[in-house]
Amino acid sequence: MESPADRDATRLYARLLAEPGRPPAESLPDWDENRLAAATTELLTLGLLQPTAAGPAQDHACDHTCDQACDHCADRAAVSVDTAVRQLLLDTDRQVADLLGTLHRARDAVDRLHTDYLPVQERHRAGTALEVVRGADRIAALLEDAARGARTEALSLRPGQDLSGPALAGKLARERLALAHGAALRTIHPAAALRRPAVLGHVRELTGAGARIRVAHSLPLWLIVVDARLAILPAPGAGPDGDAPVAEAAVVVREPALVALVAELFEYFWSAAWTPAELLPGSAELTDRHDEVLRLLAAGRTDAAIARKLELSERTVRRLVAELTAGLGAESRFQAGVHAARLGRV
Repeated sequence: MESPADRDATRLYARLLAEPGRPPAESLPDWDENRLAAATTELLTLGLLQPTAAGPAQDHACDHTCDQACDHCADRAAVSVDTAVRQLLLDTDRQVADLLGTLHRARDAVDRLHTDYLPVQERHRAGTALEVVRGADRIAALLEDAARGARTEALSLRPGQDLSGPALAGKLARERLALAHGAALRTIHPAAALRRPAVLGHVRELTGAGARIRVAHSLPLWLIVVDARLAILPAPGAGPDGDAPVAEAAVVVREPALVALVAELFEYFWSAAWTPAELLPGSAELTDRHDEVLRLLAAGRTDAAIARKLELSERTVRRLVAELTAGLGAESRFQAGVHAARLGRV
């Protein structure tokens, strides 16, 4: 194993200390340019090569990739480790001071936002339990602001999709914002929409990022609920066309009782929706034994009856039922049966 003393950079450093004033290229003439450049780069990075008094200005920024025999690098001399350490600490102190200055400025800005602007926003919201937002740009800004503000959950019905690349990319970016903040994301799409490769790819990306996606045969309108504090609905005549209503108008609801009502509407559709087979990574792992249990469940048999029929222990039956429920994206035995029927498994 090569010792530190044998490394090119340490050998070059030792030669420069022994022969101060000599350019790196002259100290080891038998080295090729690449070898010399690599060793010199390490010394420059560690601060062991510093400009001489007659050398380049202190603010010269060598890119460490130039020919190390150039004038800039030739006018640098080896310094002691203590000097390099002091310079490193000085540079770090300056960086910390800059960061603290940035932090203080950010705190001042937050104070101004809370003191001067938050009351204005709250007065506006207090007088507008319902607000109509018109225009594609304003609606896009509203949706992004809602995604940035999501902290607990974001719910949405999506009866209709703009399948253009920019539209799907915008949706994905907004939904990733909510997920990045730790919000639970649940969305229901029309089942037919997943036949489109663009939409299927979109929801697979979301599922991979942690979102929960279900589908339904039909959805009456598009809606979004964020943190039980905000709901966004189509304005009358807007139509159910995804995130971009055809009339380019949306209603923003902030009244808690109304937001709760919209959330209950979402939960009603969520309970009847199902996870599509395309998004069930565990569905391919269900065995013939799972199918036997599923058919008996659909026939109304209890765990004990299933155990006797299949000559299994009740504990094994409960495990198989749990695996079925998870594999079908269901939340109960009954829902597992409904999902299985829709998928043609029973």
